[in-house]
Order: sequence, then structure tokens, then C-alpha cells
Amino acid sequence: CGRGPGGCRGGRTDMALRCAASLAAGRQPRGPRREGTVRWSSAAKASAVKINEKASREKILTLESMNPQVKAVEYAVRGPIVLKAGEIEKELRKGIKKPFTEVIKANIGDAHAMGQRPITFLRQVVALCTYPNLLDSPSFPEDAKERARRILQGCGGNSLGSYTASQGINCIREDVAAYIERRDGGVPADPDNIYLTTGASDGISAILKILISGGGKSRTGVMIPIPQYPLYSAAISELDAIQVNYYLDEENCWALNVNELRRALNEAKAYCNPKVLCIINPGNPTGQVQNRKCIEDVIHFAWEEKLFLLADEVYQDNVYSEGCQFHSFKKILYEMGPEYYNNVELASFHSTSKGYMGECGYRGGYMEVINLHPEIKGQLVKLLSVRLCPPVSGQAAMDIVVNPPVPGEESYAQFIKEKESVLNNLAKKAKLTEDMFNKIPGVHCNPLQGAMYAFPRIFIPSKAIEEAKAHKMAPDMFYCMKLLEETGICVVPGSGFGQREGTYHFRMTILPPVEKLKILLEKVKDFHIKFLEKYA
Repeated sequence: CGRGPGGCRGGRTDMALRCAASLAAGRQPRGPRREGTVRWSSAAKASAVKINEKASREKILTLESMNPQVKAVEYAVRGPIVLKAGEIEKELRKGIKKPFTEVIKANIGDAHAMGQRPITFLRQVVALCTYPNLLDSPSFPEDAKERARRILQGCGGNSLGSYTASQGINCIREDVAAYIERRDGGVPADPDNIYLTTGASDGISAILKILISGGGKSRTGVMIPIPQYPLYSAAISELDAIQVNYYLDEENCWALNVNELRRALNEAKAYCNPKVLCIINPGNPTGQVQNRKCIEDVIHFAWEEKLFLLADEVYQDNVYSEGCQFHSFKKILYEMGPEYYNNVELASFHSTSKGYMGECGYRGGYMEVINLHPEIKGQLVKLLSVRLCPPVSGQAAMDIVVNPPVPGEESYAQFIKEKESVLNNLAKKAKLTEDMFNKIPGVHCNPLQGAMYAFPRIFIPSKAIEEAKAHKMAPDMFYCMKLLEETGICVVPGSGFGQREGTYHFRMTILPPVEKLKILLEKVKDFHIKFLEKYA
């Protein structure tokens, strides 16, 4: 190109870049000494300055520039105290001495992590779906093989590795609808109203996303129970909606009172547009199981005030107290008559993560949405299609929850034995936890009617409250941090779930094996007594 030996201008550019790199690294550029050397060095230095400027420029994404809604999100179940627990575990592995030998993570409802054994039949079907060559193995029962074949036939290429429809595999949605009909005594369920989800959380977030709109005083208000599962407050923050708190009645076993709903609604109308009412039944973290009359009152309230109902029913299998029974909102809504059943918009949620299954890692779940406007139904499917489909192994796991072995099938006896063993064990641990907590001075625990947590109220002396303030901590966070540091027990402070002003709690799972749970509770007892003595 007529630029002399060495070719075109690019040769000089390459040399400049090499020189710039050398200067940036603190080295003098090498090369033959000739007339142009000084000129090349100047160019190289200029390039090096630019490289250094680029290397040290401010980050585009900072705490100041990030999405403020994401920054506002808090999720106490995996919050600061859990991070501290992780640090302590690392210290123990390094041989650093503590007053304990292990961290007991009682902060989260992760059944298998706490030692619960998987349900054999569920794992057999998922294994067969994952590796279909096992369908020829005599080690697997025929009823498991039949279910696996049916699920695989619903998958593209007969493979669990293919995408599915955004609503989920059709035959699994049919099984979910059939399960709901059996559970609710014949109340009809339409597979077209079923959406398979990535755990219940995914469905809850999707419904909230499509419900929230407006600005200023017309911004959507979402009514949630206090105490609540922090997914709700986190999703509300992320979506920049308005959280409307209604308080459960601790003095009456965490009952839901419609007068309290009305108070919360009327006050909220001054600053937002309340149009969503969330219910958790059985309760998390409070463990209450709502009776039929309470559910009827809530449905009537939602109908009267034109509220969209969200029924979080993931603990529907976890009911322990005598005289308590799970009633689905869908069933009660139907039995209240066509004026209610044909008008109240209701989304109900279930999951593989809780119940007797405890299959948290599969992230399987479903939601049933009824009385949705036809055009909104299309919008919901569009929204769900953005994430393509829920995990297909989780869909398969959900299918076994809703389509388990039945009497007469080969696997029924083992399945029912394992299921009842898990639930009976949980009932035993619920009673043990309640009784032991109520023997500790300064601790009160309501009956654990259902779910898998205790949420005891704890007395914290004023001296401890002052010290917590000095450390810029909520008093119950201070308490829980001390409990972790002195005993290795990780629980979640009640402030992460919400509580009435001046009251303090913590949430603790009842999932550890019975003997380990007894040791844990004894440690809490000893700690609490010493804590009271220290700060009295």
C-alpha cells in the first residue's frame, strides 16, 4: 500500500500498542534506536496513559446507580445471620475453637439438608425419566415405569432435557387438575387453569408482577399477613408496589381476624389502591391452620372489597393438631355458591418443597388461577414464556406429588409407610418443640398446628435492647446473633418476618431429627436463661 518496508500503517499501530503495554507494565519499550524512536515513545506513552485511565475509571454499576428496587429487597431467611453462620463454619473447618463443634442451621425449611430421607417412589420416577435406559431394569417397579413413560411421552424427543410448553407438560397439568378434584371432594378443576412453576415462589412472583400497576395513590397495594414469609415483602419491594400489613392475632393462636383486614384496608386507601390479599395457610412462620369459618369470612371480604386472592397453600399436608384440618380456598369458594365461585379471582399455590416430600432442590410447583379475564390469561402465558419453562425434572417431581401410588399398586405400601412416617415424626416434633419452649422462663410458644416452624415470643430485657441499639441491631437480631455465636444455632429473628411493635420472636424449623432437636432446644433453654441473667 505504498508505506515502505514493513507494509501499511498497521505496523506502526502494532508497535505503539506493544510499547504502550510495556510502559503500562513499568518497562521501557524495546526496539532499534533510530530517528523516530523519541516520537514513537511519546505515542506509546500517550496510549499507556489512556489504557491506565480506562483501567481506573468508575464502575458503571454501583450501589448508587443500581436498580433501587433491588437494593430495597430484603430476605431474612438467608440474611446477615446466615452469612455469619457460614463464616463460623469456615472457622470451625480451620480448627478455630468454639464453644460448639457444628453450626445447626435451623433457619430454613430444607428437609433433606436436615436428614429427612427422600420418598423412594418419587426418586424412582425422576431417575427413570432422567435416564430412560433404566426402564429395562428389573430393579424398578412397574407403577414407577408407567408414570415415567407417560411423562417422557409428553416431552419433546421423549427427553427430560427438552423445553416444554411455558405452562408445563400437558399430562402433568392434567394430573394436577385431577389431584385438586380429589382433594376438594369433586370440585371441578380445569388443566387450562394450571401453570407449572419453579417452586411456588415463581408463581407468586409472576402473579404479583401482572397485578401491580399505577402510580402515586393509585399504585397497587398488596395486603400481607404480619408475621409473613419474606418472599412477599421482597417481591413487593422489587416490583415497587405498596406493602399493606395486617396483623395476625398472637393472643388467639395467630388467628386471622376480618376486622383487622378491614382496618388495614381502610387505612391503606389513603395512600394506595389495595387490590391484592395474600393468605398463607397453614401459616409460615406462625404455623396456624385456618378453620372453615375464617376462610369463608376472608372470601366474603375479598368479594365485597373486590380483592384478588392469593392462597399460599404449600404446607397443606403439614397439619398436626387435633381438631385442625386443611381446607383449600378453592373448595370453600366453590361451596359458598356461584355468586362467589364465578366472580372471586383466586390464585392458589403448591410445591414439592414442603409437605412430606421436602424436595426443595427440584424447584417443582404449580399454581391454579381461576376467574382470570380471558385477555389477562394470554398476558400471563406471555409473561411465563419469557422464562421458557419451569425445570422439567421439577415438573416430573410435582407429578408424583399429585399422582402418587394408589391402593392396589406395587409401590403403594412402601409409599404410604414413608409418607406417614415423615408426617407423624413432624407432628411429634411440633409438640415437643411447643412443650419445651413453654418451659423456658421468658419464652411463649403458641401451638404448632401445622407447617414446619416454631415462632416463639421471647422476652428481651431493656439492658439488652440498649446494647442492641449501640450495635445498630434490632433487639431480636442481637439475641439471635448471640445465640449463634455462643451455641452454633442459627435461627431467624422475628423482625425479618414482621411483628407487632415491642414484641420479639425468632423462627426455628422443627426439621432436625428428634434427638438432635432435643439437644438444640436444651441449648436454647440454657442460652436464654444465661441471657436473662446477664441483661436483667
